[in-house]
Amino acid sequence: MASLRDLGLSEYEARAYRALLRTGPTTAKDLSRASEVPMGRIYDVLNSLEQHSLVRSQAASRPKKYVAVEPDAALDRLLDEKKQELRTQAEQYESVVDDLSAELDAGEPVDGQFWTAAVGAEEATDLLLERIAAAERRVVVVAGAPATGFDLGTIGERVTAELESALERGVEIRVLLSPATVDELPRSVGSRYTSELADMDGFEVRTSPNVDGTFNVFDEIEVCIEVPHPLSADEPFAMIDVKDIDFATSVKEQFEPRWAEAEPLTFG
Repeated sequence: MASLRDLGLSEYEARAYRALLRTGPTTAKDLSRASEVPMGRIYDVLNSLEQHSLVRSQAASRPKKYVAVEPDAALDRLLDEKKQELRTQAEQYESVVDDLSAELDAGEPVDGQFWTAAVGAEEATDLLLERIAAAERRVVVVAGAPATGFDLGTIGERVTAELESALERGVEIRVLLSPATVDELPRSVGSRYTSELADMDGFEVRTSPNVDGTFNVFDEIEVCIEVPHPLSADEPFAMIDVKDIDFATSVKEQFEPRWAEAEPLTFG
């Protein structure tokens, strides 16, 4: 059940405010009895409610009387205070993230290799978006067939947004699509490529019928490979992420001639 305490008031403050709504203008002594807030605490509670602009006082009267601000106005003020508090906390957390981003640095593989896998459309999408966000220099995107298990509209928009963020931080991105993949892309994704990405430095899309598989190469050290379900193309797939310089270099060497023969893609 909702409570004034959820909006930041203490138990005594909530009791006092509710009691004031019932009693109308009243003295601290009478309010202490009506709210069951101890007399030794009632003045501190009323001062706090005044600071929240939930109570008005009539200083000219003897003894001093207090009246509650109308509930709609009081709740709006408490809500505004909470929103400001959350904005301040968000700014503090963002500052912490900025500091840690500069401090923490993921090591790159030197001789060995490391691989991991995400199973299911949602997990695979999260892995792909994470790796795009981590790219620092170059990204190669190859889609030889429409992705299985994907809502291409939703996923395409999310991937495109992450690619745009990568471009803004100076990452070079090349996208190679098969004609079948181009035909399956929703109009919204094509429009975003055309209106938002096409003119950005470091971004290029080409198409070629000689595209095999669906994979991504990041900074020439990491490869994400889509693995379709072996029994049903409509079921969720897996994404394998391999960090290995030799393997990534081999994949990129096979990509380059296909890229060279591909045609620039224009979305209609």
